[in-house]
Amino acid sequence: MKQYLTIDEWSIIEESFDPQTQEISESVFSLGNGFMGGRANFEEQYSGSSLQGSYMAGVYYPDKTRVGWWKNGYPEYFAKVLNSTNWIGINIDIEGTPLDLAKCTVSDFRRVLNMKEGTLSRSFTATLEDGKQVKVESIRFVSMTRQEIGAIRYSIIPVNFAGNITITPYLDGDVKNKDSNYDEKFWNEVEKQAAPEGGHLTLKTKKLDFHVTSAMAFDILVNGEKINGEKINAEAESIEQEKYVASKTNVTVQTGDQIVIYKYVANVTSRNHGLGQLVEAAQTALQAAKEAGFVPLLTEQIEAWREKWKESDIIIEGDVSAQQAIRFNIFQLNQTYNGEDDRLNIGPKGFTGEKYGGSTYWDTEAYCVPFYLSTADSSIARNLLIYRYKHLEKAKENARKLGFAKGALYPMVTMNGEECHNEWEITFEEIHRNGAIAYAIYNYVNYTGDKAYLGQYGLEVLVEISRFWEERVHYAHRKDKYVMLGVTGPNEYENNVNNNWYTNRMASWTMEYTLEALDYLKKNESTRYAELVDKLGLKESETAKWNDIIAKMYYPADEELGIFLQQDGFLDKEIIQVKDLAPENLPLNQKWSWDRILRSCFIKQADVLQGLFFLGDRYDLDTKKQNFDFYEPITVHESSLSPCIHSILACELGYKDKAYEMYLRTSRLDLDNYNNDTEDGLHSTSMAGTWMSIVHGFGGLRVHDGRLALSPSNPGHWTAYSFKIMFRGSRLKVSVSDAQVTVTNETDIPASITIYDKEYTVNGLSSITADSNSVTV
Repeated sequence: MKQYLTIDEWSIIEESFDPQTQEISESVFSLGNGFMGGRANFEEQYSGSSLQGSYMAGVYYPDKTRVGWWKNGYPEYFAKVLNSTNWIGINIDIEGTPLDLAKCTVSDFRRVLNMKEGTLSRSFTATLEDGKQVKVESIRFVSMTRQEIGAIRYSIIPVNFAGNITITPYLDGDVKNKDSNYDEKFWNEVEKQAAPEGGHLTLKTKKLDFHVTSAMAFDILVNGEKINGEKINAEAESIEQEKYVASKTNVTVQTGDQIVIYKYVANVTSRNHGLGQLVEAAQTALQAAKEAGFVPLLTEQIEAWREKWKESDIIIEGDVSAQQAIRFNIFQLNQTYNGEDDRLNIGPKGFTGEKYGGSTYWDTEAYCVPFYLSTADSSIARNLLIYRYKHLEKAKENARKLGFAKGALYPMVTMNGEECHNEWEITFEEIHRNGAIAYAIYNYVNYTGDKAYLGQYGLEVLVEISRFWEERVHYAHRKDKYVMLGVTGPNEYENNVNNNWYTNRMASWTMEYTLEALDYLKKNESTRYAELVDKLGLKESETAKWNDIIAKMYYPADEELGIFLQQDGFLDKEIIQVKDLAPENLPLNQKWSWDRILRSCFIKQADVLQGLFFLGDRYDLDTKKQNFDFYEPITVHESSLSPCIHSILACELGYKDKAYEMYLRTSRLDLDNYNNDTEDGLHSTSMAGTWMSIVHGFGGLRVHDGRLALSPSNPGHWTAYSFKIMFRGSRLKVSVSDAQVTVTNETDIPASITIYDKEYTVNGLSSITADSNSVTV
């Protein structure tokens, strides 16, 4: 772990240039808007170590699966989020020498991600080998209001010379993915056109026929005067190469002159426009942006982010490091997904890198849904659920491919509903993902009160998942129990185990909830209930079987220790706590063989504890304490999804130091590069877990019987903190100090809440203040 970024409440700041951390910074300083985004690559060329990355949401490539031993049921491909046209490029040549920070002396370097306004800026002075110096400043953003638009202001000043500077804005589609299985490029050129002040480029994928058109326009000014105007003339040359368009402009300058380039780009895809309309759509969006101008576009951006922060900001007083961290996590989440397109979901790396293929995992349902439920209109989280509903037929196909006669198995990794993960222990065995998808339906309905969702979409998904569980378990006569063999739980440092407690428990719970949903619809929406029973072909024998499984499901446990066993035989392992490992052994996934990891007791992420968090209302504090005290000390937290669950449970158990330790680990995971992998991209989905650590952990947020329940605590490192939550039409600001809790209703819709087991109503545009004994209005 190396902390090289300046601590600041609203910004991520890098105050010197270090090539060794460049790829980490490219991840950390990434920009996006839910439709497109990219890593913080330099505008000018850079020959040092870099992972070039510009990404378009929903555009992917089915890279043929590459494994040493093919097994029946393997997916045919692994979906890759595609590195698409590099649209930020502005090459600078000084008297024929390229400006390249890898080949010159860099001073006064400063890079700033302004999270309050959604911009990335950079400034530096570069000294070339021949002694010439230039001062450069840039600022860019991806528009939150015009989803297809990106804009850049790039300025350069010759400090100690007069001469010729060549400026080359370009669009480069001759790109590749670092993680390509066969080192191939995935794009073909369709058409291009370069012009003196712009150009466009259309590419299509070699498979699936996704088309992307990028169009650019730019203005170049010298000392505030536009070139090729009345006062300033410059030579311009249009350039067309394979998958590349550019415009080269030579400008003669004097010492101290300022050249400013305004570059506007529109990126449009065939997901949203017809193939014949792509160029026109790009040019229309581009022209509107250019006519608006950089400053008005920036003003729109600032206002859009002001509205985002009004809904989702968390304020921490007395701990700037924690404040910066939570805002960074919220900022990245709001950049990654906006909920406007129910064909999209949330990739583990968002728009910050290629790793994991950019596909959808169970992370969305387990970690991201709670964030969007509480910080945005309920339709946003609803669209995440509808995404899975639209993939139900594919989930049923996935189950058939693995030999199941009925039911649905949602994929571990997907872009379009098909499984595209090629590790057998994940594809075939990590079936607990089905439980998270069912739980998200419950979570949404419980939080919003939108029970109509069950009849519209939810019940079909629940029934098909329950059918899968019914077939996946089998009855063990010697135990007189239903068991589930050959699975991998959330702890991926165990494979092919029998009776993983979490998987068994979530399977049984899913059937319970499905039966509850059926009963609700039968009593309250009888017509729709009858339609669904007919559509699903649901038989009484199936529901009877589910009840039998629920009653007789096997849950491994140890009565002496008072814990649920992660799986059969877990206590046969040598139980060693992480604190007793020599430091050189960590992280295990980089230091130990896989064989050694699998035989050890060490846990990658919450497994049993994940179930105790999901089903927290089913278990008392003593049960949670016994299991936490046993499992947390042997957990290495080498999954980004691990610290947040432990932080939340530690809060509930009153373990303030552990809760805060785990909060810092999850919140600064990428900023401080805890897992030594931030260069691959940010852990976008786990960032929602950081938000959960504060709101569900320190804030104690739960929903019981339609009421919002809060049990806030202060970790002891903060003077005070506050967070905002949307709940059934109300936006509530919850402020917590050591002495009191204040809840302010910022809307005119009353909210029924519980604080420390006392019930209150917060009327519209009013506040209540509570402590452990009283409440004042």
